[in-house]
Parts: sequence; structure tokens; C-alpha cells
Amino acid sequence: MPSEGVDYLGFDALLTEEQRLIRDTVRGWVEDRVLPIIEEAAWEGKFPTELVPEMAEMHLFGATLSDYGLPGLDNVAYGLIMQELERGDSGLRSFVSVQSALVMYPIHAFGSAEQKDRWVPKLASAAAIGCFGLTEPDFGSNPAGMRTTARKDGNGFVLNGAKAWITNGSIADVAVVWAKLDGVIRGFLVERGNPGLSTFEHKGKMSLRASVTSQLAFEDCRVGAESILPGVEGLKGPLSCLTQARYGIAWGALGSAMATYQAALDYAKSRKQWRDRPIAAHQLVQERLAWMISEITKGQLLAWKLAKMKDEGTMKPHHVSMAKRNNVWVARECAKLARETLGANGIVNEYPVFRHLANIESVYTYEGTHDIHTLVIGEAVTGVPAYNPPME
Repeated sequence: MPSEGVDYLGFDALLTEEQRLIRDTVRGWVEDRVLPIIEEAAWEGKFPTELVPEMAEMHLFGATLSDYGLPGLDNVAYGLIMQELERGDSGLRSFVSVQSALVMYPIHAFGSAEQKDRWVPKLASAAAIGCFGLTEPDFGSNPAGMRTTARKDGNGFVLNGAKAWITNGSIADVAVVWAKLDGVIRGFLVERGNPGLSTFEHKGKMSLRASVTSQLAFEDCRVGAESILPGVEGLKGPLSCLTQARYGIAWGALGSAMATYQAALDYAKSRKQWRDRPIAAHQLVQERLAWMISEITKGQLLAWKLAKMKDEGTMKPHHVSMAKRNNVWVARECAKLARETLGANGIVNEYPVFRHLANIESVYTYEGTHDIHTLVIGEAVTGVPAYNPPME
């Protein structure tokens, strides 16, 4: 049986029986298959590829889609999947998030019938792995400044440029690549082995070690006319994908926070100090635990409300910014407080705390930094953009 999880305010009462079943199924799988191996995988810097077919069997890829035999889950159920995966490890949630929100979503939303028929079933079954090429070595928070270009050449296109910090990049069978064609951002499907495409793994990572992170380089990379995504132009394409991914992160971060909170709570109740009393009896330890459970509970309610809005079609990108910003910050603070509670034991991989602490530093930055989401919210409430101001 999976653990009971973290539920201070009766959150489970907001969930349907199906949503609880989906969450508990993924939770049990994470505890049985992920937790026993993830510390070693992170230590060795290897993504556990043997888990990918199992995730496909559980229909975790593209789970909110309803055609091609996919389950068509609601967004609460999808969010709970992300939560439980990141309770295991941020790299695992990142893999599923990229496959689903950043690869399957744009192909399904913006692709031709031929592109969808070819790639969606393959990606759903893990017969193909995908990646998303937007971030560049010099452009992260300002995607409009991208330097990767595409030019029409005969019956196809030629791409030149580079992408950085690409999850799954060097193991992907297909990359959704964003480039400027005649100054307009367009999406292209670039397949593994395409002449002119090179991939390189980022070395020396101290975070997301159980995840593949790569650079993509395009040097006169020729793709066919059928590779372009016909259904979208401009920044709307990649930004709409990021909205989907950020939604999943808002839930996933709660899983990380729950993992570090539970580790701190269990440790505090078992660690004896001062007259053979558990450190859970100390006021300062209780203050940390009280803060953690309070913020996790508020984050759960925020994520649930966001899910209901997404299902209703009322969710806006700035709503996602609030949830991503808040819940990742909460996870980051929970990891720090858990590390303090465990003392020296907080830095060893006998416990999951430091792995989550290192991972959440990446999550705090990617898919829109904490500061960028702050400014998105600021613009939403004031009507005045603070970033990228017009030239005087």
C-alpha cells in the first residue's frame, strides 16, 4: 500500500474516486520502483531509462489527450501524477512533462494530421522520445531574442543555431525546435540523425543529476517541408507549450515539498537529543514543520483551483505564473528547512533531502525564473509591463 501522503486540511475530500485512484497508483509505483534506485541514479548521474516503458504502460505520456487511445484525464488527475513523480525526483517529472506538455502537446495542437498520426502514438507508447528546443546559450528569459534561424531552401528548410539546457536532448528521437523564419518564430520537427544536427550533454551538473540535459547544435541542418508545424506562428507557439509545462510544475513542486517535509517529520520524531527526547519536542523544530505543512496545504489548494480553471477554460498564463512561482518557492524553502532539521544527515544520500534541495534550484530557474513570474503577475495586476520596456 502506498503511504498516506501529506493532507492536513482534508484535501482528499476535494478529489474524485478516480483522481485518488490515479494518484495512489502512481504513488505506489514511485515508492516501489523509483525510490529504491533514485539515489544511486542521481549519484551516478544517470537517468533511469528502464522506467520509461513502465510509465508508458501507465499512460502517463499525454495523459490529458483523449484521442489515439489516450486516457483524456482531467487536469486534477494530471497534476496529481506530476506531484507523485516529483515526490520521487524532479528529473522524473521533467521527463514526463517534456514528453507530454512540450512535445506531444505542440504536435497535437499545431501539427498537421500526418505529423499527429505519426508522432503522437509513438510518443505515448515511448516508442519515441521527444525534446523541446527553445532556450539558447544567450537567451533564456527572452525567447524573442533567439538567434536560431530557418531559411526556405528548395523543398525544405535549413536550420542554423544552438539550443541549451534541453531535457532529453541527446536521447530524443524528435526535437520540437523553434527558429526564426523570415523573422517569424516557427516550430520544426527535427529527427535524430538528421544531417547537421549534433547533440552534446551538459557536464558537471550538481542538480537534476538523474536527468539527461543537453545542447543541440544546428549547422546547415536540412529538414523537409513536412517538418514545419503549420498551426502556429510567433511566440504564441512556444509560450503556450510553456504554460502547459508550468502547470505541471506547479503540482510537481508540491511533491518535492512533501518529500522533504515527510523526511524532516520522520527524522524529528525518531532523532533523540537532550534527555532522550525526540527533537520533534523542540520549539524551533516544530516551527519549521508548522511552516512547511502550512505552505504545502496552501499550495495544494492553489494547484487544485488552477486545475479546475484549466478544465473550465478560464485559466490564464498569469494564473499559472502565480502557482509555479509560489509552489516552487515553497518547495525550495521546505528543502532548506528539512536540511536544517536533519543537521549533518541532511547532506547525505541516505535521506532524500539534499537531492531535492539541489533539484529544486533548477526548477526555481527553468520554465520561467521566479523573478520573471513575479513580473508577469505584476503586469497582470497593474496593467503595466516592467520587463522589456520600450526604448526612450
